[in-house]
Amino acid sequence: MTLSATNGNTAGSAGDLPERLRAAGLRVTKPRLAVLRWLAEHPHSTADQVTTAVRQQLGSVSTQAVYDVLHACSGAGLLRRIEPAGHPARFETRTADNHHHLVCRRCGRTEDVDCVHGAAPCLAPSTTAGYLVDEAEVVFWGYCPECRTSAPGPEEPSHHHEEGRS
Repeated sequence: MTLSATNGNTAGSAGDLPERLRAAGLRVTKPRLAVLRWLAEHPHSTADQVTTAVRQQLGSVSTQAVYDVLHACSGAGLLRRIEPAGHPARFETRTADNHHHLVCRRCGRTEDVDCVHGAAPCLAPSTTAGYLVDEAEVVFWGYCPECRTSAPGPEEPSHHHEEGRS
């Protein structure tokens, strides 16, 4: 498994953003442009982080307006919403591929991980129950470098076990 060498953002250059919004059927507005610009440079940001950044750029913008932008852009495929269990939702502009994520159990820091090609574990379900499976979402959990060197916490047990062990 390797971390992505680039952030893989699909937002394109700042000049492309108005056209991307129009192509997605969305009006071009200052809040939408500000949100997309911020997330292109700060992937895996929470809605609160985006709101703070957009207010610094534009001045008065309501929290609801930012949530509306995040919802509209996610629905239009311009943003991807990531929801790691126990942590706030995060947003990114990398939408054109099926990549995965590393998430720190302690601080929630999130990093992109490119898909493993070839024999990848747990990417094919043992049964589809009649579903047409078109995507697998994998989240790798652990401790980021900063949390590993900070005050030690109890080791989290693995959620998996080796076959044959009790």
